[in-house]
Amino acid sequence: MPIKKAAEKALRQAKKRTLRNKQVKDSIAFLRRSIRKALEAKDAKKAAELSKQVIKAIDKAVQNKVMKKNTGSRVISRLVKTLNKAAAAK
Repeated sequence: MPIKKAAEKALRQAKKRTLRNKQVKDSIAFLRRSIRKALEAKDAKKAAELSKQVIKAIDKAVQNKVMKKNTGSRVISRLVKTLNKAAAAK
């Protein structure tokens, strides 16, 4: 446990930030799962709609430094690649 007041405050802030970051990451993971399920159900329209939400959420997470820039780019790239493959198979 922290001894100094400043360290106690830093710990409180870190806990709040960790919780906030976890919520953002969990929401992105939920949307990604939803897209995967839509693609399995061959619902390309719903998957395309959800992909816009995911890309927006990832870009915001990168902007707020919840997720690293390259990680966000990689996830978006793979997502778009999968959507394009599903659209071509249709």
